[in-house]
Amino acid sequence: MKALVTGAGGFTGRALALRLLERGDEVVALARDASSCSDLADRGAAVVAGDIRDSSAADRAVVGVGVVYHIAALFRRAGFPDSEYREVNVEGTRTLLDASIRAGVGRFVHCSTIGVCGDITSPPADEETPYNPGDIYQVTKMEGEKLALSYAREGRLPVSVARPASIYGPGDLRLLKMFRMIKKGTFFVVGSGRPGFHVVYIDDLVDGFVLCAEKDGAVGEVFILAGSEYVELNELFRIVAETLGVKPPWLHLPVLPVQMLGTLAERICIPLGIEPPIYRRRVDFFTKSRAFSIDKARRTLGYSPRVDLRTGISRTAEWYRREKLL
Repeated sequence: MKALVTGAGGFTGRALALRLLERGDEVVALARDASSCSDLADRGAAVVAGDIRDSSAADRAVVGVGVVYHIAALFRRAGFPDSEYREVNVEGTRTLLDASIRAGVGRFVHCSTIGVCGDITSPPADEETPYNPGDIYQVTKMEGEKLALSYAREGRLPVSVARPASIYGPGDLRLLKMFRMIKKGTFFVVGSGRPGFHVVYIDDLVDGFVLCAEKDGAVGEVFILAGSEYVELNELFRIVAETLGVKPPWLHLPVLPVQMLGTLAERICIPLGIEPPIYRRRVDFFTKSRAFSIDKARRTLGYSPRVDLRTGISRTAEWYRREKLL
């Protein structure tokens, strides 16, 4: 099988590309910066430097490809206007979908996010839960997901949509700040710490992507890909603390003052292109429920997460230590 992986220079795209190479697939890696995929090139991947918004780059990347895994996206970054998110997450997706049709691609797996559901008021949510995006990233990922599904409904391209939970594992840095603060005893909880939180270990997520590409029943469907269970935030913090050999966080701050501080910091910093010291969405991390059911993926794809939360946290902490990040 020849497969294209977009966003192959990032954590998730690289992990997927490596898995495909390990099992003997021919891999094309599309990334804006070819140097970000040098390790993949060393392992035999063909690297195409280009932006998914560029139809010529998309056409070059999909030549002879049987499966497209569309992982690339513009994630939350300070200083980017809303139009930039829409150009990448929606119009970039359209460009790649159209290029895939022209090339006769057999399957297209679109990576969305559980964030399209926003705050889960009646957990656990599933694939039938109404859309409720909370920021421009989530809004444009919702629009990109709907666009991809429309191509499947219209019979233009066999598309499946994967919605990963919060992704973590060795190689990812998004949880590093939390690990560091818990280790130093400087981490505090905003609110009760009771909302549910759902993660997916990178190896399990890659399994889910591959199943989306291979199972006949996946075409035209959306699948939540997450770990076998969700936990309250307090439990997540406790597991991290135990893994690091320190006391769990004990300080809880009221929500409203911290939310106001985050909003003020964004209003001042973002127009100046400065990374705010605190975001409103980081406060949302403590207050919004992220709890999901993976029953559909289990039933239709045969998806079965292999890495439990405690094991995944331990492996992640060990990688941080090995890289001298902790």
